[in-house]
Amino acid sequence: MAKLFDKVIGIMGFADDDYEEDYFEEEEEKEEVREETRGTGNRKGAQVVSIHTQKQIKVVVMEPQAFEDSQSIADQLRNRRPVIVNLENAERNLAKRIVDFVSGATYALGGNMQKVGNGIFLFVPNNVDISGEMKDDFKEKGFFWSLTK
Repeated sequence: MAKLFDKVIGIMGFADDDYEEDYFEEEEEKEEVREETRGTGNRKGAQVVSIHTQKQIKVVVMEPQAFEDSQSIADQLRNRRPVIVNLENAERNLAKRIVDFVSGATYALGGNMQKVGNGIFLFVPNNVDISGEMKDDFKEKGFFWSLTK
């Protein structure tokens, strides 16, 4: 009851400045006690150590035979799995449609794509980075396969 009365007096401006200082010092002490006890649980003096573990990423390899297979490729990307798409044996128009569809899905998910061989593409979600550039090597060796021909 006395604290409530002191607060009302303090709000009106009739209280001493000492009350405000005492109030804030009490709050700081409570916060320090909370910080000291946070995270220790039942164990006294336990230290929290961060262990960095890396989840193993599985790469999916697909060789689509029909346009409907492009949706399953996009589903793999949505599940944050990199996909290697082999279109070497696919008809040129079908391969172009599949690459267009999967490229759009990859872009929408914030991922990236790269051609890694003659009719072979790597599509990765946004949690995977592609490093290195292989396009020039394939051009020099005559393996560069274009869907736009």
